[in-house]
Amino acid sequence: MAYFAVIDTETNWHDEVMSIGVVIADSNSFEPVSSRYYIITPEYKAGGMFSHTLFFKNEKMNFECSRKNAIYHLKGCFEEYGVTDIFAYNATFDYRHLPELSSFAWYDIMKLAAYRQHNPKISKDFDCYGTGRLKRGYGVEAILRLLSDDMTYCEQHNALTDALDELKIMMLLQHKLNKYVQI
Repeated sequence: MAYFAVIDTETNWHDEVMSIGVVIADSNSFEPVSSRYYIITPEYKAGGMFSHTLFFKNEKMNFECSRKNAIYHLKGCFEEYGVTDIFAYNATFDYRHLPELSSFAWYDIMKLAAYRQHNPKISKDFDCYGTGRLKRGYGVEAILRLLSDDMTYCEQHNALTDALDELKIMMLLQHKLNKYVQI
């Protein structure tokens, strides 16, 4: 069985990673098989736009550790599952913030989700550039609302729940992994 990872990061006011959320999913079914969530200390203490969403009520979900330990555990998890491919929405952001994972192949979910030719929910009525990309409203929340037909959906802005949202976008788009663009 083959697996891939979906990753999301949240940053503090100093543009340092304060949390990392990862979902390992089955490459065929896209079903999640494992997840990891790291709250990076001391960086999270500097505060950020989404600091209020960092901690889960279930304290077992909140694993506080140094960035070095988080990366060490993540690499071990990836090795355990044979993960070589990482997917992220606007992957260049997360790739830039996690250079320790640059040896993995990174793929951008947004490169399919925000383009008319790859997202059947983007009709001719939507305002798009000549390339087919939406001019606005192509963030995770807007795309998930569009794909799920749930206009009430609100993103939680927690790295783990965001990674799950990004996996859901991949599931709803129904593209094979090899269609995604590597950065």
